[in-house]
Amino acid sequence: MLLQSMPDPTLPVRAATETALAHGIRPDRCDILQNSSTLVVRLTETLVARVVQDREGPRQGTEWFARENAIALHLTQNGAPVIPLHPDLPPGPHEHLGYPLNFWEFVTRIDVEPDPREIGLTLKKCHEVMRSFPEPLPHLAILSESLAILEDRPLFPSATQEMLKRHLRTSLERLADYPTQALHGDAHAGNLMNTTRGLLWTDWEDTFAGPVEWDLASIIWNAQLLDDDHATVSAIREAYGPVNEEILRQCLIARAAVISAWYPILYPQPGEDRREKLRRRIEWLEVR
Repeated sequence: MLLQSMPDPTLPVRAATETALAHGIRPDRCDILQNSSTLVVRLTETLVARVVQDREGPRQGTEWFARENAIALHLTQNGAPVIPLHPDLPPGPHEHLGYPLNFWEFVTRIDVEPDPREIGLTLKKCHEVMRSFPEPLPHLAILSESLAILEDRPLFPSATQEMLKRHLRTSLERLADYPTQALHGDAHAGNLMNTTRGLLWTDWEDTFAGPVEWDLASIIWNAQLLDDDHATVSAIREAYGPVNEEILRQCLIARAAVISAWYPILYPQPGEDRREKLRRRIEWLEVR
């Protein structure tokens, strides 16, 4: 297994610390919770900073961060099950020393697997709140962004690259005419936290306008198509409620193509487990 070198967090920590100080908050600790393309660092008992460290990735600037902050603030103000932005700082987006960053409340994780029914119910609640989100969001943004990445960068053997682009183009065409609303955009299990406050959704940077079936496809994809965990899929779907099956099938295909396109960027030195998951996604897409 190849180990990825962790980014040097010195400057990003400084950016977060100095931004907090500029808003009257004096950090009393520096507990690094995550150190990858994004740094997550706890600065006080209640304050967590999230700092983008990847200066070479496809996302630069703060436009996408502004969308994340806006949707997270809307969800928090309307009682959705989400990790809240920290109330003692402006929502931002902030930028300091060349690093985009934002600030969140610290929540205490509990070591208990989420109830699949609760996953479906909390996703449904978030969708209900997001229907009233007043700001325009880009339509099917993660699909368009993934297609642009594949058209700009040779990330796979040519046949695989063309296959992924074909699936994304087809999905953009087929999903274009269905009802849309604000979505999470990357609603997988890694963006859920079981906490002392309950099951909370986090990481809204991929938010866009699309059919609700996209988020449902995202949360069930691994269980349904990698793990054959049909009990979990059934419990999530039953709790969430009925959806359009044709849209869901297309979203499952689109989700597999999106995740595959981002793999070489997110995991430039993947371990065996990640390589195997990517292989299975691509094989699944090849027979669609």
